[in-house]
Amino acid sequence: MNDPLGDMLTRIRNAQMRRKGKVSTPGSRLRAHVLEVLAQEGYIRGYSQTDFGNGRTEFEIELKYHEGQPVIRQIERVSKPGRRVYSAVDAMPRVANGLGITIISTPKGVMADHSAREQNVGGEVLCRVF
Repeated sequence: MNDPLGDMLTRIRNAQMRRKGKVSTPGSRLRAHVLEVLAQEGYIRGYSQTDFGNGRTEFEIELKYHEGQPVIRQIERVSKPGRRVYSAVDAMPRVANGLGITIISTPKGVMADHSAREQNVGGEVLCRVF
């Protein structure tokens, strides 16, 4: 698999189209950090990690719905393995005029765009959520 984060985002998108309550994805540290940001911002109910031994883990993501509609209307990968996208703090993109978030990998960790602006750091733009 070339793009594990893109795979997780696609699994979330597909599960929400089918109105599933939970979706599972293989575990990694980057996925855990992105899921933590999604949970903090209220886009998912939460997630749990299952350890199968031999270093293999899996995340069970609890999706969130409001009045029958998914809370995540749009989730898309910005920086891909073939084309990395970086942004300085002053040129950081806003999603839906501030209603959505951009998840960014910075030297201070993976965080939402508003947290990166507060800490005055830029980095790799991982994905956009609205």
